[in-house]
Amino acid sequence: NMAHTQDLGSHGEEKVAQWLKAKGFAIKEMNYRQRCGEIDIIATKDDVLAFVEVKLRTHAYFNLSEVITPSKQAKIIRTAMMYIMENNI
Repeated sequence: NMAHTQDLGSHGEEKVAQWLKAKGFAIKEMNYRQRCGEIDIIATKDDVLAFVEVKLRTHAYFNLSEVITPSKQAKIIRTAMMYIMENNI
């Protein structure tokens, strides 16, 4: 059901955020939303600004191109550009 899927998604995002922190990233935003889309995690490390899309799957093997479609990529890029403009980066 939808609530279970959302809980799993939140759990996955939290795990990825913890992993990023362990790798030295600072988490700037989680679930950043704009009209054009949403970005799960925005993090920085040194001169890197990372826009992270989290996809939790129950099986280990899947084709990433099926998960992050070109239209999803475009939404992430538009949303990232909004974040960059909003924050004068």
